[in-house]
Amino acid sequence: MTGPTTSGGLPTRKRTRDIESERILAGIGLVILAVACFATLDTATKLSTASVPILMGVWFRYAFQAVATTAVLLPRHGTALLRTRHPKYQLLRGALLLVSSTLAFLSLRYMPLAEFTSVVLIAPLVITLLAATTLKEQVSPLRWALVAGGFVGTLVILRPGGEAFSWAVLLPIGLVLTNAWFQVLTSKLAQTENPLTMHFYTGWVGTLIVSIALPFVWTALPGWQWWALLCLMGFMGTVGHFILILAYQRAPASTLTPYLYAQIAFAMLGGWLMFSQVPDRLSLIGITLIAICGAAGAWLTVRERRVPIEPAES
Repeated sequence: MTGPTTSGGLPTRKRTRDIESERILAGIGLVILAVACFATLDTATKLSTASVPILMGVWFRYAFQAVATTAVLLPRHGTALLRTRHPKYQLLRGALLLVSSTLAFLSLRYMPLAEFTSVVLIAPLVITLLAATTLKEQVSPLRWALVAGGFVGTLVILRPGGEAFSWAVLLPIGLVLTNAWFQVLTSKLAQTENPLTMHFYTGWVGTLIVSIALPFVWTALPGWQWWALLCLMGFMGTVGHFILILAYQRAPASTLTPYLYAQIAFAMLGGWLMFSQVPDRLSLIGITLIAICGAAGAWLTVRERRVPIEPAES
């Protein structure tokens, strides 16, 4: 007899490893499901920009998540959910995410889904750049090489100076920069703040700010299908983030984060099915380069810091 056994006769160590493997596989499956939700959200967002005013779509997206989050969290946590040591930073964090979301809506109006998603997913590489320049963190030569590779991939997709280049390609770049600052601020606040409280304030800050402009942009939509599309956007964004939380509860961030880049494949599928958009050869090269460098860089980041990197929101 080699050691203690369970009632089923399997060695305890083997049984523990099997359970751990099952949890990791479940986490990977949940991450892939989450990014499928985010790709569906982006596809629905691109569809909505044809008839729905940008700020109206952003408001509905935030209001859905804010109300759903409040309905789920407030009864469980009570007023403790509202306590924060840094209300000003919570406001700034919410405002940064709101700007990111607005830029995402604008970007999706003008850009194909796959190219947009790929450019947005260089955010972890930009965070590395910000950490080195503003936070004075040490960055290894390998990480600098990955950052350079990601930016080369972005240039291949955007092709400055080419016929396809226009002012609209600056929108996802602005999104990446604001989202990177959002992630850096999130990393700082996470040291003292409850993540659920941060999530609660993020939703409501965005909702309340856009509500100021809502009377000026509200319009009657031409049919119930557009309302259903807005509900789908809110639902996919809310469910996607909830599933992502479940995934990180089951497996280490260092294992799961590279799988976030599966969102590019779902975006390519959505662009092909809904808009007949297929990236050309150069775009595919850029997309592949960003996916490889971004996944490797994100894996190194979470391995060193043990914190998950959230995908950019839309």
